[in-house]
Parts: sequence; C-alpha cells; structure tokens
Amino acid sequence: MALLDNGLKQRIVGALVLLALAVIFLPMLLSREDELQRVVVDAPVMPQAPVMPQVEMQPVIVPEPEVLPEELESIAEAPPPVEVAPAPAPVVVRPPAPVVAASAPASRLDVNSLPVSWSVQLASLSSRAGAENLQKTLRSQGYNAYIRNVDGMNRVFVGPVIERAEANRLREQLSRQHKLSGFVVRFQPERS
Repeated sequence: MALLDNGLKQRIVGALVLLALAVIFLPMLLSREDELQRVVVDAPVMPQAPVMPQVEMQPVIVPEPEVLPEELESIAEAPPPVEVAPAPAPVVVRPPAPVVAASAPASRLDVNSLPVSWSVQLASLSSRAGAENLQKTLRSQGYNAYIRNVDGMNRVFVGPVIERAEANRLREQLSRQHKLSGFVVRFQPERS
C-alpha cells in the first residue's frame, strides 16, 4: 500500500505541474492582437552617394639641377672632410623636406627654376653606420641632417637654408659644438 501512495503522490504532483503550466502559457496563446503594443519607426530614406568628379592625373617632369660655377669654386676651396669613427646604430634615413619655391624671390632661382639654397657638409665617411650615427646625433639636437652617397662615400649634410650667410653661421655653430670643420656647399635635390 505504501507503493500505491507514492505513485499517487507522483501523479498528483505531475497534474499540478501541468495545471500550473497551462495557467501560465494558455493566456499567452489565446491573447488577441490588439492587446499587443506595436512600435513603428519612420526612418528617412538612405541618401544617394554624391557623384565624384573624375580626376585626371598628369605626369610632372622635374628638371635636373645644374652645377653653378660658384658651387664649383666652393668645392675646390673646401678642406677635406673629417672622418668619424663608425658606430653600429641603424637609423632610417629620410630625405630632407622640400624647399618651397614660392618662398624664394624670383631672382633667387637657378636655371632650373629651383630656389638657390645651401647646406653644410660635415663629414664624408666610408662607413654607412658611422654616417647614420652622426645623422642621428645631429637630428636629436634639432638639426636637419641628411646623408648622400657619392662615389662610395657617405656624406653627412645639415640644411638646406636659403641664405648663404645663414649657412656660414650654421657651419660655425656646428664647428663649435661638434669640433667638425665642415664647409658650405650648394644644396642639390636628391636624384632618383
């Protein structure tokens, strides 16, 4: 009889669970649509993408700079560059910032219509690492230093500046600070 009472209890509990589920879910199934709340959002129509005009690219021809006789004289009179001990320090070499032609008066343009400007050549090193180390030191002190490879030698320059007098002051300042006897040369844009 105890077994029967236990089975009866399970049936009663099962019936109560089914009744509770029916009480909870039956009203949801039988509810009407008008009782539901609807939210309608009126979004604007997606705008059309603007029509972009066609841009026509034209190649630009850059003239090769010519060496002026004044520069040849300054190179002939220049003392030999000072060798600096190499130090292994790889540095990314960036070309110098371009000089804007509009800032120079028309009388200060060379035969290629490029502004006449000057740089100070500080050293000519056989070691690329040594040249990069010197360039890194100069740049950390706020100088616009760059390297050009000429005939297998790595030349370190500071500049360019528009006025030759300013280049001479820069040469003297660098001589005092770094004990390097540089010389003023005409700035030549890097050739590709």
